[in-house]
Amino acid sequence: MQNKKTLALVESAVMIALATVLSILKIAELPYGGSITLASMLPIAIIAYRRGTGWGISAALVFSVIQQLLGLKNLTYVTTWQSILAVIMLDYVVAFTVIGLAGIFRKAIKNQAVALTLGCVLVSVLRYACHVISGATVWAGLSIPTQAALSYSFVYNATYMIPECIILAISSMYVASLIDFREEKLKRIKRESTAVYSPWISAGAGLIACAAVIFDVASIFQKLQNAKTGTFDITGISAVNWSVIIAVTVSGAVIAGLLIAVNYLIKTKKVD
Repeated sequence: MQNKKTLALVESAVMIALATVLSILKIAELPYGGSITLASMLPIAIIAYRRGTGWGISAALVFSVIQQLLGLKNLTYVTTWQSILAVIMLDYVVAFTVIGLAGIFRKAIKNQAVALTLGCVLVSVLRYACHVISGATVWAGLSIPTQAALSYSFVYNATYMIPECIILAISSMYVASLIDFREEKLKRIKRESTAVYSPWISAGAGLIACAAVIFDVASIFQKLQNAKTGTFDITGISAVNWSVIIAVTVSGAVIAGLLIAVNYLIKTKKVD
């Protein structure tokens, strides 16, 4: 029992460190706060799914404190102690601690990929709600207009939380379809019938496809926020470099398709 707790503690520490690194490596950072990361919430979500809500909440709480320390400069924009406390709680402690609920569907849904992905979507929505409330209250009159603050906050925070949620959902679905986190000893998920022979080639194809989607999502949503006012601006879609988006999408699809085809030929040869 003691060894199991020690292992869980070590896993949590490693995942918190990984989540922190991913949160620093931003795909895009919006001018008035908020950023799109490489699924920085996923490591904490995995701990929550693998070890339970208790461990998940604990790891998420530590992660929230680290995020607060990394974002200390944001406290300089508010003046009263009440607003400072509100920013700490809504934009950091509560917003990131809710990630610990990502494993809530483990017992209800047998399919690991579906359960973890739904959990990740849920915590993304909860985190989004925290930022919306903070924006409509604390940041109203600062980075968010006082008039129609709630509706503005809904739209503003969506410009980074929607792509963040999409990237997290895709990443969680992919990782959870490869590795079984339910067993004490991690192992690759085996499928009874598959056209893919090599797991490495299959993983490579999936990673390339995910990378293309992440690039497209980040590139598009980054242009949907006005750099001067911070408001959501659908006209910004005209500034998107669609030739690059199309090139990346087609290249990713072709390369992933070729890898899967090669994998299938390898299997066919082995069988023959």
